[in-house]
Amino acid sequence: MAENLFDLSGKVALVTGGNGGLGLAMAEGLARAGADIVIWGRREDRNVEVAEALRKYGVRVSHRAVDVANEQQVVEGFAAAVAEFGRVDCVIANAGTAGLAPIDQMSSESWHNLLNINLHGAFYTCREAGKHMKARAAAGDPGGSIIINGSLAVFVGVPGLAHYATAKGGLNSFSKVLAVELGVDGVRVNVICPGLIETELGEEGNNAGAAAAMARTPSKRLGKPEDLQGIVVYLASDMSRYHTGDTITLDGGMMAQCF
Repeated sequence: MAENLFDLSGKVALVTGGNGGLGLAMAEGLARAGADIVIWGRREDRNVEVAEALRKYGVRVSHRAVDVANEQQVVEGFAAAVAEFGRVDCVIANAGTAGLAPIDQMSSESWHNLLNINLHGAFYTCREAGKHMKARAAAGDPGGSIIINGSLAVFVGVPGLAHYATAKGGLNSFSKVLAVELGVDGVRVNVICPGLIETELGEEGNNAGAAAAMARTPSKRLGKPEDLQGIVVYLASDMSRYHTGDTITLDGGMMAQCF
């Protein structure tokens, strides 16, 4: 019988913002590969609905209403996940928001609100993950994977997204430090930078932005949420145990095409 090199059975994965969009797609990919799942999202009704849907893959699924901008909720939520499952092997810091505003019209409230979620929320999440994985390594059980959902805004300027790009760029730099600090504990830290993905909250393929993106994309299509599942399953699996400190583009080749 052929061996499944990417089997995640016995692993526990926590996904922030996991009740919709890219977070849900990533959670589903992990569940399909056999991982038990912890879903965090601010809407508990949606968490319940998603958890029930993921259980069809025969894995355990837990959920909790967590606003990652609230440090105490993150600390308590992570402790609850460890208490319930005994361990967390993979954490995906995905929760985030976005909104367009030119820099001369961007209020300090908009700036700080976005950074509170996208940057500080990811910091709280990754810090708690790092603590847990480091303690596990000290107890003789090294290993773990922290995955940060980045953006092509890490590399290029997108008008109206100064706050968003600042958060994602900061997280990219943050990930390098985590990879260096936690490497001795067998913990990998990587960033995935998706291209334009069709989601219920994003581009639907029928506007000028989507058309411009496709013109710059060699594969000539927008990404779909499920396109992220392969890279996430790989990074959560033991097959990526030597892969850390990386910033991975998943964009149909967009960043490779100049014109």
